[in-house]
Amino acid sequence: MATSAPAAPLVDRLDRPLTDLRVSVTNRCNFRCRYCMPRELFGADHVFLDREELLSLEEITRLLTLFHALGVRKVRLTGGEPLLRRGLPSLVAMLPDFDDVAMTTNGVLLPRLAGPLADAGLRRVTVSLDALDDEVFRRIADTPLSVSSVLDGIRAARDAGLGIKVNTVLQRGINDHQLEDLAGWARETGVRLRFIEYMDVGTTNGWVRDRVVPAEEVRDRLHARWPLEPVEPEVYGEVASRYRYLDGAGEVGVIASVTKPFCRTCTRARLSSVGELYTCLFAARGTDLRALLRGGADDEALLAAIGAVWGRRTDRASELRGEGGLTGPRVEMSYIGG
Repeated sequence: MATSAPAAPLVDRLDRPLTDLRVSVTNRCNFRCRYCMPRELFGADHVFLDREELLSLEEITRLLTLFHALGVRKVRLTGGEPLLRRGLPSLVAMLPDFDDVAMTTNGVLLPRLAGPLADAGLRRVTVSLDALDDEVFRRIADTPLSVSSVLDGIRAARDAGLGIKVNTVLQRGINDHQLEDLAGWARETGVRLRFIEYMDVGTTNGWVRDRVVPAEEVRDRLHARWPLEPVEPEVYGEVASRYRYLDGAGEVGVIASVTKPFCRTCTRARLSSVGELYTCLFAARGTDLRALLRGGADDEALLAAIGAVWGRRTDRASELRGEGGLTGPRVEMSYIGG
């Protein structure tokens, strides 16, 4: 089938277009980050999805070809940890011609896979890095690995020619003292760094508002050390407020997902590793596209189903967040990616 975008964009009930898709390829991870997969709930006895439950590479490709036809232009592969999914370079090579194909990862498997992924057509990676101090890093990620394992992955990605961003989730009293160290490292290495406010994704990460480090505070601390000036957004729906260092040492971003929600410009949908379509990071449930796929639905039926889901979308969970956080059931971040 043709993969060109429709004449009119697919929009939801708040006139938000569907242009970005996050695709989870596995719910497994080799870290147990406290804000995502706390070990007491995701320990050795935790039952992950069986392989036959996951969408096959061919099923993912078919769905993404349809999303491309509906106007999606940016795809990010997520997890869990996506590098744990077998055949990931093959999947990247099978995808239609999106404007941007990226991946979010903890980076430790990049020394082995960065080259094959770049050769297959991956354009960039976003690596999660919450501290440069080994003790802090190990405490947050709940791993015996040192931070050098992530830094080695970042170097491997750079050597492979991949674009690199680094995301840091800041938590008051946990790693906020690492802010200037991380920013200084990013300035020296030329990496684009983004600080993210700690969010109440899912219901297992023990979120409390007191641990949120507001984006405004992050900006002010950085500006006091290295003067900044704001940078205009590159695209509609950009979630990070970007700032340029006045001394020419690159830029930094802050994502104010709690203190200044950006629901009204959210253009993202999320596809779980079992084929459920979610229209919000904080949704309780998704729409089962796998059942349609495996039930023999043709492309027109699948296109209609996707269009109907997005067309009735009204999500704006972050705007409705109360002082104590979001209430009710929510999908876990490890299940559909960040």
